Amino acid sequence: MTRQFILASASPARRALLTAAGIDPEVIVSGVDERQVMGHDPAQLSSALAEMKAEAVLNLVSAQSLVLGCDSVLHFDGEILGKPEGPEEATSRWKRMRGRSGVLYTGHCLIDVAADRKVIRSIGTTVHFAEASDAEIAAYVATGEPLHVAGSFTLDGYGSAFIDKIEGDPGTVIGLSMPLLRTMLGELEIALTDLWRPNGA
Repeated sequence: MTRQFILASASPARRALLTAAGIDPEVIVSGVDERQVMGHDPAQLSSALAEMKAEAVLNLVSAQSLVLGCDSVLHFDGEILGKPEGPEEATSRWKRMRGRSGVLYTGHCLIDVAADRKVIRSIGTTVHFAEASDAEIAAYVATGEPLHVAGSFTLDGYGSAFIDKIEGDPGTVIGLSMPLLRTMLGELEIALTDLWRPNGA
């Protein structure tokens, strides 16, 4: 029997990645305030935030559930950048980032509720930003998309046109690494293929 898979995230991009890979998650938004956690190591910070999200929903799930929490931060120019405070900050960021590169870290926390086991991992992918013009940046910020995502950009939306290339797993930039999730499930002695929806479903 397929186990209930809980995604403790409001991100439609993460849900879409899981669905495309054959897993139908139930979304339970954690409600964690990401701004309450600070840190100087982007891998550790993204992992800590992912763990907080996963643990925040544990009292809302069944005893047989698998719970996944994820969180992303951008490490750029020595700073750790989450979601921007508003349009002005998003615009300022893009004017600094254009023509340069940063590393997007996504933390993953997977909890097997039945076995009371937890695996936490973070993975980074280098992102090379295009030389976007002031007009392009203004138009992009006006879409509202960069206001809701870590680093003020996406790889699977309007922002894709302003990413010249990446080095690493594209899923990490979108918000969830499927290869890493497969490895984490393996550490819990669970086969990812056992979570696939039945054929034709």
